[in-house]
Amino acid sequence: MRIVKRNTVIWASIIIADIVIASVGTAYFTGVFSSKRSRLVVSTTTSLYDTGLYDVIEDRFESEYPIDLYFVPVGTGQAIVQAQNGDADMLIVHDPPGESTFLANGYGLCRKIVAYNFFVIVGPEEDPVGINGSLPIEALTKIVEAGRNGTAKWVSRGDGSGTHFKEKRLWTSSGFDANELRNEEWYIEAGGSMAVTLGIANTYSAYALSDISTYLVYYDYGIPTPGKISLVVLVEGGVELLNIYSAMAVNSTKVNENLNFDGAITFIKFLISEEGQNIFEEFGQEDYGRSLFPPAVAILKENTDPTLATWIKDYAYINGEECPSEYWDGHPELYS
Repeated sequence: MRIVKRNTVIWASIIIADIVIASVGTAYFTGVFSSKRSRLVVSTTTSLYDTGLYDVIEDRFESEYPIDLYFVPVGTGQAIVQAQNGDADMLIVHDPPGESTFLANGYGLCRKIVAYNFFVIVGPEEDPVGINGSLPIEALTKIVEAGRNGTAKWVSRGDGSGTHFKEKRLWTSSGFDANELRNEEWYIEAGGSMAVTLGIANTYSAYALSDISTYLVYYDYGIPTPGKISLVVLVEGGVELLNIYSAMAVNSTKVNENLNFDGAITFIKFLISEEGQNIFEEFGQEDYGRSLFPPAVAILKENTDPTLATWIKDYAYINGEECPSEYWDGHPELYS
């Protein structure tokens, strides 16, 4: 399988997102997209977009269904706001607490966990702080001490994304308040996508939290290349760094009756189907020797990895369920 890599200037992610948000949001309600096929606007996290996964999904899905996909890549927090404003038909994001609130407030329906991977803490190969192989909490504590001593820097997404939310929870678990840390000189906020954050961290030889998928796409593999990074993975694995991706439809009854709810359900069913899950499984294998977004459906449904299934349920389930039944909206087949 060919992966479309996005190796243009690393800052392009923010510019593209802003342009897409403006153009799709306007076109969606003015009818600029004229076609006999229906359209489905998906507000989504940047990691799934920047890696090129959606190129593969879009080609396969649109060849089988009369639905044209339009992906709007932004941070999870902004994606949720767009959905609440009626600027998207569905979400694919990675912040279980935010997703739970989205459902509870009546904006979302039919949530399905589709894939997972892990966050990593990356930094310069020389690792001046000495966090290589540490547990996440220990590593962050060392980085704070080194930062305050003037021997290390940290680059945060700082953009209200799923990764940023995860980072803030890790700081809390480490005994620190991200709102206080952001006022310290060694703590840098990128205010942009994961690609932008990694680029800034690379420039400053700083440490950062990244999803493993975006990191692998932008790593230079020992060959210095414009837009690529030389930072290495220093802390990885374990339940604390688990990253879960979920899809859910926007509640058209509450938000906007013109939203393509049926299209969203069709796409969710595709993502959790054997065909859709195989795309997740295969994506990255050819170029990186591993899946960038391992599928989650079989793990949860068939308990193929009991330890991982427990981790996912403990972290990403809402009141003990993938999606509480009051949000199924007449689609129990998604959960059978």
